Amino acid sequence: MTKTYAIIGLGRFGSSLLESLMASGQEVLAIDSSQEVVQDYMDIATHAVIADAQDEDALRDLDLPSFDHVIVAIGHNQQASILTTVLLKDMGCRHVVAKAENNLHARILQKIGADQVIRPEHEMAIQLAEKLVTPNILNYITLSDEYSLAEVKITDFKFVNKSISELNIRSDYGLNVIAVKSHHEFVAAPESSYIINIGDVLTIIGESKNVKKFEALVSGK
Repeated sequence: MTKTYAIIGLGRFGSSLLESLMASGQEVLAIDSSQEVVQDYMDIATHAVIADAQDEDALRDLDLPSFDHVIVAIGHNQQASILTTVLLKDMGCRHVVAKAENNLHARILQKIGADQVIRPEHEMAIQLAEKLVTPNILNYITLSDEYSLAEVKITDFKFVNKSISELNIRSDYGLNVIAVKSHHEFVAAPESSYIINIGDVLTIIGESKNVKKFEALVSGK
């Protein structure tokens, strides 16, 4: 489904987000105060405009409340990031995502009403650390402070040629298997009788501590 996005700030994060959204067929308005930067994205974005995000009149002229999502991707200028977020919420934008530089910046953005606060570099560092420490976890998504979803590759032969029910994944590890990807197929919501093979990738969901414990077991650690 196509949605409308407005990205304010076309630095490294904003421009990468713009390109990814356009590649997925979304409608994106790109906004930056630099004429040179905006010129670079005129042929990439659905629309690209020069505007000072700290100018309330300039923001109102862009009819940003009509967009499904507005992303404040302003870089190191935290004052501009905070003021822009306040203006967007005051004018009634439905969903404002704001990029934070540090913990204090994130807390301020949350307190002034940002619907979602992200720290891309911090979050990427956490994901990289998880992959380095737990190499059998191919993808890892934190759902809350306690729960996670992960793709775990089976490399220990003790878990092979047994069904999901025989492995007691739910009762012994407190995890639910919601999908299995093998060399030949992808099975969503597999039956408890599904036989696990070496190299299968299980998508599991449960408490983060149990996800990591299970990863250590299936990798033979």
